[in-house]
Amino acid sequence: VQLQAYGGGLVQAGGSLALSCAASGGSVSTYAMGWFRQAPGKGREFVASIKGNTPSYADSVKGRFTASRDNSLNTVYLQMNSLKPEDTAAYFCAAGRPRVGPINYDYWGQGTQVTVSS
Repeated sequence: VQLQAYGGGLVQAGGSLALSCAASGGSVSTYAMGWFRQAPGKGREFVASIKGNTPSYADSVKGRFTASRDNSLNTVYLQMNSLKPEDTAAYFCAAGRPRVGPINYDYWGQGTQVTVSS
């Protein structure tokens, strides 16, 4: 499956952005889908995931970000509200086979840059 994330941009602190991740060559309905981010000089960080219809979130974004999927459009989304400067990073979507326990994300899209100004 090929993944392409888009929707990043520059936003002021407190603002909102909506990221999308379009899939091809496979159906998002059959995968666990994840969102990750990587800030300059830092490692990759888990942001959110959807296993079936159940989302989960990193503590740092809980209550501000919402992950969802539209199987008919083969797309997953990350709605980001109340953005903070520390949310600045390249955001990536990923797909992995559903399983009990941690997901091994085998497929990764190119990142989309989110920059939050203070």
